[in-house]
Amino acid sequence: MKSNFYTPQTLHLKNVIHSIWQTEGFTSFHNEQIIPKGVIEIIFNFSGGPPIRGHAGNKPYHLSDCFINGFNTRPVQLQLPEQQKFFGVQLQPLAVKKIFGTPACEFTDRVVDLALLDTAFHSLWHQLAEQTSFDRRVAVFSGWMERKLPEWQPQEKMINEFLSAIDQHDLSVKELAGSLCYSPRQLSRKMAEATGMNTEEMLLYKKYLHAVHLIHHTDLSLTKIAYQSHFSDQSHFIKSFRTYTNMTPGEYKKSKGYVKGHIYENVR
Repeated sequence: MKSNFYTPQTLHLKNVIHSIWQTEGFTSFHNEQIIPKGVIEIIFNFSGGPPIRGHAGNKPYHLSDCFINGFNTRPVQLQLPEQQKFFGVQLQPLAVKKIFGTPACEFTDRVVDLALLDTAFHSLWHQLAEQTSFDRRVAVFSGWMERKLPEWQPQEKMINEFLSAIDQHDLSVKELAGSLCYSPRQLSRKMAEATGMNTEEMLLYKKYLHAVHLIHHTDLSLTKIAYQSHFSDQSHFIKSFRTYTNMTPGEYKKSKGYVKGHIYENVR
């Protein structure tokens, strides 16, 4: 499987796009489970063949040619084709409403066909499909996004930075609201619009995401990971992790794949 990754270099694109990626090639697994990763993605499916089936939470779906998936709080399961090609764009959370006119919370734990929001995505899909390299697709998508760049308030930029950061999970609601220059009530409304979670729920989610990062990128014991992720104790860590993933931290550590948050199952 070949993978590519790109991070925008200009500030105005960074304010909208967190990163762009592509995977293509043959997979040796039948199934993929994706635990919540704290990202909002547009994904263009160039795999061809019959529709790819999956579940988001308990809801079955078929992947369309171009779809959006918001912050997930439950695992997503996919039945992988033998040959696949995905081109994905991770968006800054508050950019979604500015671009699509629909807040990102509408896509939490859902996979939505983008053509239902704007038929222009049919044309964009074809433009991207015609390109022969990842770099060309990045250029086409970046050019498309350049024409849609929104105006930002400083506070909105800070919220995007907070949601994208791997740390900042050790704050109280009051401390976070103060650092972002919002009242706790105003911040909770912004968080809910961007993620489907209020501020307190988001801070717990950030602890979970930090733990996933440490499990994947360090050799720390699960006890130390719970401590560094600011869970009150090991029991709270295990309970919270299971809520989001339907597995314990230990089970994830044993089964995790080479991509953070992804588990590959059933070898062909």
